[in-house]
Amino acid sequence: QVQLVESGGGLVQAGGSLRLSCAASVRMLSYYTVGWFRQAPGKEREFVAGIRWIDGRTFYGDSVKGRFTISRDYAKNTVYLQMNSLKPEDTAVYYCAVETNPSPQPTRDLDYDYWGQGTQVTVSS
Repeated sequence: QVQLVESGGGLVQAGGSLRLSCAASVRMLSYYTVGWFRQAPGKEREFVAGIRWIDGRTFYGDSVKGRFTISRDYAKNTVYLQMNSLKPEDTAVYYCAVETNPSPQPTRDLDYDYWGQGTQVTVSS
């Protein structure tokens, strides 16, 4: 059982930055992938970014490429999502999740087994 706790959400003006954190309750195994997803009211959950624990390979959704950066800290068992140049359309609840069975492209929420409770990000115009 993996418990995930997100933090770092809040209210920011357009063009600003936020850094989200996702702390895991257990040590990440090498074959895990950690992903960030988001869901805005009335919209489907959307893949934002993912990182493979073993080699740090990263994946990004098209809407955040060049603006968001995902990273990991082995010692702290934590994954970060640095969000720059935020836009009002980035407003959503952001969730981190862990995929325990590797998939070629870890962008589908159905492939993830453990989820955090979410943290709200609101970007004002």
